Amino acid sequence: MQTALAFFYNITIVIGFPNYGFAIILLTVVIKMALYPLTVKQVKSMKGLQDLQPKIKELQEKYKGNKEKLNKEMAVFYKEAGVNPLAGCLPLLIQMPILIAIFYAIREFDYTSDPSFFWLANLSQSSPADPYFIIPILAAVTTYIQTKQTMTDSNNPQSKMMLNIMPLFIGYMTHTFPAGLGLYWVTSNIIQILQQWFMYRKPAKG
Repeated sequence: MQTALAFFYNITIVIGFPNYGFAIILLTVVIKMALYPLTVKQVKSMKGLQDLQPKIKELQEKYKGNKEKLNKEMAVFYKEAGVNPLAGCLPLLIQMPILIAIFYAIREFDYTSDPSFFWLANLSQSSPADPYFIIPILAAVTTYIQTKQTMTDSNNPQSKMMLNIMPLFIGYMTHTFPAGLGLYWVTSNIIQILQQWFMYRKPAKG
């Protein structure tokens, strides 16, 4: 991952804007492009679950006193509908090793020039590098929007709790991690939001 980061930094030199922040953004765009097919599957799964919510609630109400029967009926229903409720987790699971690799790449990268990026004093440092808390705030806001986009049941108390707590948790973690990692997270979220917006606005086929 450090080799990839150095490669994109060299690209910023070629185009006349040598900066590690731009290199991180370019690296993020390439990663999101590579993961795009999985994002399509994720969004299709989320859209499918949203469309099936009335029937799901009907089954939950019908078998609310028999959890084992409910699970069996739900499994049959998902199979007949051609929807995998776990498909939405796949892109996140695949992205985690990439996120870990980027964390160490940014933290241990041998910066040969000024590692600053606009208001960020040092992309390899945590909170002191972002005195205005812009990256943590953007991380929390974009995480909220992204989560809101993919919610299948906005009335579910657990979903509401996740919607409110996860952005705050991400914002706090971004504040403690290197600023470069926060920049990656925010850029990744923005691209994900745009991809999901584009795919959700397209009419479902068949």
